[in-house]
Amino acid sequence: MVGLFTSSEGVRSPKIIYGTAWKKADTARLVATAIEHGFRGIDTACQPKHYDEAGVGAGVAACLNAELTRGDLYLQTKFTPSSGQDPARIPYDPRAPLAEQVTQSFAASLRNLRTDYLDCLLLHSPLASTEQTLEAWRAVESLVDIGAVRRPGISNCYELGQLQALHAAARVKPAVVQNRFYAETAYDHEIRGFCRRQRIVYQSFWTLSANPRVLTHAVISALASKYGRTPEQILFRYLTQIDVVPLTGTRSEAHMREDLGIFEFELTDRERDAVDSIL
Repeated sequence: MVGLFTSSEGVRSPKIIYGTAWKKADTARLVATAIEHGFRGIDTACQPKHYDEAGVGAGVAACLNAELTRGDLYLQTKFTPSSGQDPARIPYDPRAPLAEQVTQSFAASLRNLRTDYLDCLLLHSPLASTEQTLEAWRAVESLVDIGAVRRPGISNCYELGQLQALHAAARVKPAVVQNRFYAETAYDHEIRGFCRRQRIVYQSFWTLSANPRVLTHAVISALASKYGRTPEQILFRYLTQIDVVPLTGTRSEAHMREDLGIFEFELTDRERDAVDSIL
């Protein structure tokens, strides 16, 4: 079973999340499989170009029963600006005011996911201007106000100043930042530091595929040998121990079990310092 923690807003959240991008027709089956193996957090987006959000909802619905209720799951999705959508399949009216686009996208997500609230709603990225980002953020804040969204966040935000400006201007502060985790952004050291100080949950995606050098490094290999685990498990476990919530999008049931198995062991402080030195 996945590890859990309670966020600063009182939201019970998993320490690892199943990601659903690019699953297409396999989405419902893979989501159901992930939940059956023990995943309790699911990430998606209202973006038909890369996600089958309705498939996520079908996969979730197939698993709900007397033992597993909606309240046991953490569901987060995203508002994707029109610039990131397939023009032929935008799930809201792109001519509507931006706040209305957010509201329409949110309503579509509720229908797709067969739920009456979201644990988290992320802006899929900052918008074209600071003003537009704040306009979209205000719409998300309104959904938080009425209890329809439990916490707000932002994805693909790689400039510390941009995140700081949003945090300063927001009435409801960002609770989640979800970014690629890779060398090109220096593994977001500054952004992660800001998140730590502001009690923002930092989620990582592209964590394995973008880091073949890390996974084959001697430090990781030695730890994998010591614990009888895979290099991927060592990296994921390291991240959870430094308060990073990794996303995994594996299609493999064996890898799903391995991903959840990271909570069966714990790295020492010295071992975490050793991994720190290569990131």
